[in-house]
Amino acid sequence: MAQRKKFQDLNLNNAYLFAAALGDEETCHLVLELILGRPIGKLSVTAEKLLLYSSDFRCVRLDIFAKDDMEVNYNLEMQNQQKGNLPKRSRYHQAEMDATSLKPGKDFNDLKPSVIVFICSFDPFEDGLYRYSFEKRCIENNMRLEDETAIIFLNTKGKNPEDVPKVLIDFLNYIDNSTDEFVKETHNDSIQKLHDRVKALKRDRRLEGNYMYFEELLRDRESIGREEGKAEGRVENTILKVLCKKDKNLDVATIAEHLEEPEDFVMKICTLKEENPQADAAQIYELLQKEPMETI
Repeated sequence: MAQRKKFQDLNLNNAYLFAAALGDEETCHLVLELILGRPIGKLSVTAEKLLLYSSDFRCVRLDIFAKDDMEVNYNLEMQNQQKGNLPKRSRYHQAEMDATSLKPGKDFNDLKPSVIVFICSFDPFEDGLYRYSFEKRCIENNMRLEDETAIIFLNTKGKNPEDVPKVLIDFLNYIDNSTDEFVKETHNDSIQKLHDRVKALKRDRRLEGNYMYFEELLRDRESIGREEGKAEGRVENTILKVLCKKDKNLDVATIAEHLEEPEDFVMKICTLKEENPQADAAQIYELLQKEPMETI
């Protein structure tokens, strides 16, 4: 496993540092205006900082939720890994924001405007844009739905500087390179102000201690994930052996005896294979996961 950076050496693309920085209302206000390219009203900010950890359920979320004095809701999140799920993740965040925005018995027109922002240290759609902005439109005539929602994906690796403000490019570059040297090159007061805030956070020993705890949780989660992966591989290997012996026309009892596996487990594998003749061992494993079995 790659050695993790010291707290003082982190760039703003680190999710923990990002949440700590934007948890400050003044800093969040500055960043939102850089992203949106327009003034916004006074903000109230909530840093999600949700850490749930157990043997059955593990979750790390470091979202930033904000609301301005015009009752526009904002959700900001730093993303460093391309998992191919950002469109659906944005849908989940939208539903979550709407559920908390509309109280029971209220009219749907009482839903507040919302803006969801993902800042990605990779190109989420591989089209070279620094900014991808989405809103709902009619397929037939391009008419806007006017549901007052917007989703923005920012890409620190963009390649279209002619299409976006330089200050936004400086901000996105700063996300990946949060150093004194870079800030001096930008000659940008907003980036300097942001950098001063980040440097102050890095001097906070309490935040550094919390970061070390956060990193320990991540290491534990990765370790458990590797063990679960090994267990999954062992089950898939057993399934493959069952399928091979089944191809030799051995009966279930004989296969179970040869492999020293429970007969009902072998029977379930054989049944699933008969029902899904094109499925390989990995696909059979996925089907087994949908049917609780104490032997898995």
